[in-house]
Amino acid sequence: MQTKHRKTLEAVFGDPVRSGIAWKDIETMLSAYGAELSQGSGSRVRIALNGVRAVFHRPHPHKETDRGAVKSMRRFLTEAGVKP
Repeated sequence: MQTKHRKTLEAVFGDPVRSGIAWKDIETMLSAYGAELSQGSGSRVRIALNGVRAVFHRPHPHKETDRGAVKSMRRFLTEAGVKP
């Protein structure tokens, strides 16, 4: 695991919940953990990791996530057994 992926994971699990994490960094981190990402319709992204599946929306028009998306990603990663 590269340092950048570890820092992104720490940002997702940081307290207080951060906004402004680049979605591209989150996708790259998920791929490093072995997640399968597939494009859904529109801005939807299907993610499967360790038997857990979820659908997220890529943020637009900005490229950074908001707090709600970070909370959802944190919950998804916890269910998949990934913690910093």
